[in-house]
Amino acid sequence: MIYLGWWIVWIVLQTFVLFNTGILSWYAAINDAIITNVILAAGGYVMISSIRFYHPRQILRLAWSIGLALGCVFLIRWIALQLLANEIGYEEFLEKSMIIRALFSWLMISIITILSWMWFYMREQQELESRKTNTEKLAREAELSKLRQQLQPHFLFNSLNSISALVGTKPEEARKMIQELSDFLRGTIKKDDQQFVKLEEELKHLQLCLEIEKVRFGYRLKTQINQEEQTHKMLLPSLLLQPLVENAIKFGLYDTIGEITIRLDARVVDYHLYIRIENPFDPETSQPQPGTGFGLNSVQRRLYLLYGRNDLLSTQQQDTVFTTELKIPQPV
Repeated sequence: MIYLGWWIVWIVLQTFVLFNTGILSWYAAINDAIITNVILAAGGYVMISSIRFYHPRQILRLAWSIGLALGCVFLIRWIALQLLANEIGYEEFLEKSMIIRALFSWLMISIITILSWMWFYMREQQELESRKTNTEKLAREAELSKLRQQLQPHFLFNSLNSISALVGTKPEEARKMIQELSDFLRGTIKKDDQQFVKLEEELKHLQLCLEIEKVRFGYRLKTQINQEEQTHKMLLPSLLLQPLVENAIKFGLYDTIGEITIRLDARVVDYHLYIRIENPFDPETSQPQPGTGFGLNSVQRRLYLLYGRNDLLSTQQQDTVFTTELKIPQPV
């Protein structure tokens, strides 16, 4: 529609100019304008189509525009003479205006050539960028899915080993653990298609994980979860807290024989969800290194893939307390 409107405007302008010279009648002026601009429009469309499917070099575009313009001029001359041969003085006017017509035709074809090349070049670049973005997105989603799936076998193997150990001595606890493991895995499957979940949903799922761990470690494992009310509906990546809590259990229980309490606090700070996980450890038997371990590395990688930032997860060790801090940006 824009292209059609462009040529209609030129038909009107050319008719007005030719008639006001006093050389041509209204009939001759309007027909001359229609013939000229319809043929140039067709020539321009040929140029647009050729550039759309073929991107010639600059020198070829120049030669093609000159040749096409000359072809349009001779076709205009031939058709105009056939239709307006009876108009007095028109043939003489046509011959005298051939140079101007040739220059005008080449100018119009050149403008169309430049604009068409820019349009198709920009569209091609946008398509390339879109394909690149989609490829990167698919790769990122595949990596995120792999990171999430790698966490489950470790937890599952530990749980099955504990169930195996309980079957002979404590069958009731073994059955309880199987039921809780079933509920946990069912919830995990439901979350496979969810990139983000509300904190309250994540904590419910985490409670199942903790109940299984409590069957494994008995009275030795205590947990304390505190959260501000406004954090309930805040979003975070699904299954993000499990590896952090498992890391806290690993450093807090594996090298000790006493009772420990793992504490999780959730609060809101500057439109961010802040989660702090603390666990005690024995510095003589356990030496946690900040930022190490598959669990912490996987969380760090997931946060970078989702938010493009490396400052959302931090750990620190002070006296006999190991702390993991998580900062989750919230959508505006």
